[in-house]
Amino acid sequence: MLTLRDYQHDMHERARARLKQGCRRLLIQMSTGAGKTVTAAHILARATARGRRSWFLVHRRELVEQSVRTFVEAADLHTGIVAAGYPSDLAAPVQVCSVASLARRCARLPPPDLVVWDEAHHLASSSWSAVAAALPRAVHVGLTATPQRLDGRGLGAYFDALLLGPTTADLIAAGHLSPYRLFAPSIVDTSQVHTVAWDYHKAEVATVMAGSTVVGDAVSTYRRHCPTARALVFAWSLEASRGLCGAFAAQGIPAAHIDGETPPAERRAAMEGFRRGDVRVVTNVDLFGEGLDVPAVDAVFLLRPTSSLGLYLQQVGRGLRPAPGKAEVSVFDHVGNYTRHGLPDDPRTWTLDGTRGRAKPAPAPLKRCPSCYAVASV
Repeated sequence: MLTLRDYQHDMHERARARLKQGCRRLLIQMSTGAGKTVTAAHILARATARGRRSWFLVHRRELVEQSVRTFVEAADLHTGIVAAGYPSDLAAPVQVCSVASLARRCARLPPPDLVVWDEAHHLASSSWSAVAAALPRAVHVGLTATPQRLDGRGLGAYFDALLLGPTTADLIAAGHLSPYRLFAPSIVDTSQVHTVAWDYHKAEVATVMAGSTVVGDAVSTYRRHCPTARALVFAWSLEASRGLCGAFAAQGIPAAHIDGETPPAERRAAMEGFRRGDVRVVTNVDLFGEGLDVPAVDAVFLLRPTSSLGLYLQQVGRGLRPAPGKAEVSVFDHVGNYTRHGLPDDPRTWTLDGTRGRAKPAPAPLKRCPSCYAVASV
């Protein structure tokens, strides 16, 4: 079993106290890389010891197996899986569930006493909210690094209380997250791009990006600044992601594009190659914006303009996990997202009413070096 870090133990005890006081819908905020799943494992283990049946809900296939591994390592939990392609084990006290599969099977399964929602900011989606509505008698615990919807609205409709974990800056200072350096080699003008739902209009973004040099800039930036790094590249469209993969490969840089339609075996092989370093660049759109546990990410390339603070922090957070020999992670913001949202470790006030992207106190003015394009507080 894994021993909880001090702040993880504190979050576990605070959550336990709130639930003991009668709170039935509790949201826990912990920064990306802070160990939400490990903390959840101990919450689930306590529920199991008391004879409770629990569900742990995730939204992507990769996170099913990743969560099961963590639960075994962290708390020696006996888990079943509710997801396409996996045999069922309904006798297990903890079920790790894909929301997509659960939405179809929910009524046929023994109801849980406790539901833990990974990446709980997705609860506003129809499939997630339908599952939540079908489980009115369960206690609900949400986990997220960004406790708001992607459009900036809060999660007060789904939770009654919010527990805040240590800040990203505090975790970096304590060595629990990796230091970072942010570079802005180019900035894309989105002043004429409209917002639809929670983010920039995709077709308008594609038009703006098509007129930019960002693909070539990203490849040259990689070759200049981090030619052997394992890099995650977040593109603005599937077509762009495939094109970026080809552009890296054309320069002799082993690269792979992965999307939601990539066959599971191919996705698994690509990520195993990435972990080993055989694949050095993985391009995607949103597939790895959340939940990916690969501490060896050395660089993150932001090639998708976004008006969503949550999406920005989730993507940058993929690189903040520490690893042996990893001094820092390089973040290459080719689209100026830092100008909209500040630095990843700026102090922010989270509430159940949402932040609408505002940091508090006001972030320090930022300066961009004209030579190396590094961005830092003035």
